[in-house]
Amino acid sequence: MPELEDTDQRILELLRRDSRISNADLAEQVGLSPSSCWRRVRALEERGVIRGYTVRLNDEAMGLGFKAIVHVQLTRHDPDKAMEFVTAVRDKAEVRACYATTGQSDYHLHVVCPDLTAYNRFLEEFLFRIPAVASAQTNLILRPIKE
Repeated sequence: MPELEDTDQRILELLRRDSRISNADLAEQVGLSPSSCWRRVRALEERGVIRGYTVRLNDEAMGLGFKAIVHVQLTRHDPDKAMEFVTAVRDKAEVRACYATTGQSDYHLHVVCPDLTAYNRFLEEFLFRIPAVASAQTNLILRPIKE
């Protein structure tokens, strides 16, 4: 894939900050005509550089004050058991993100819950009931630095 031009990089940065920016405002900020800017955005979407648009949520406003990164180790790397784990966490609302990683842990989960009691329920009634899970280590998120 060819390297992105400076104008495309600037478009992506502005969209990262505010994916709801109007095409007219985006075009003005990058110094393009609206039609030229729209074509560039469409080309970035078609190339797969832009995979979609999303919204940033205020967890506290939704009553989700407990946030953690959970490092999960599986008992073994049986493909069926691993897929069972992936399917279970993919559908769990408390799991905001799940990453398969190298190193000591097999997966890292970004988990949000209302409070510590709800997180304990998440562990006991969900995570530790998945047969492939051998262990989980929790690191509390104190404050975001960059999201």
